[in-house]
Amino acid sequence: MNTFKEINAKDLKFTPFDLKNEWMLVTAEKDGKVNTLTASWGGLGIMWNKEVAFVVIRPQRYTKEFIDGTGSFSLTFFDKSFKKKLSYLGNTSGRDEDKIAKAELTIVHDNGIPYFEEAHTSIFVKKLFVQPITEDSFLDKGIIGHWYPAKDFHYLYIAEITKVLEKSI
Repeated sequence: MNTFKEINAKDLKFTPFDLKNEWMLVTAEKDGKVNTLTASWGGLGIMWNKEVAFVVIRPQRYTKEFIDGTGSFSLTFFDKSFKKKLSYLGNTSGRDEDKIAKAELTIVHDNGIPYFEEAHTSIFVKKLFVQPITEDSFLDKGIIGHWYPAKDFHYLYIAEITKVLEKSI
């Protein structure tokens, strides 16, 4: 079993911009079941004088039900060797199968929040804000045609960072 150490969010070894071509898993638990989705959009920053993560989730994603059904969730980051597994998790719905088991990832918990033992970094967050992104909010309408041809606009979540775990070497 891998061990993790708690670090300050300011001591993360990467910036959100380093992750442009990387993916993370957004993971939550509801009614004793864990689900996750692969994401590459989001950010870290300061809002309301708190260290926060910004996450966007499309309405049809099964994991959205889990995020909406809990107060806290995790963002986990992996090295490049997990790219195939993360791709599978992003293309398969947890409604249809136990995709986490099929991806052979190990769910562990910290204060009741699920994350993955195989991750190199896990950020735990508490929801502060959620709002649907709407078509009329876009100033650059070209974004809609490019990223939202089905008009399935994301929901924006702003969540306070409550803990960061980094894999010990």
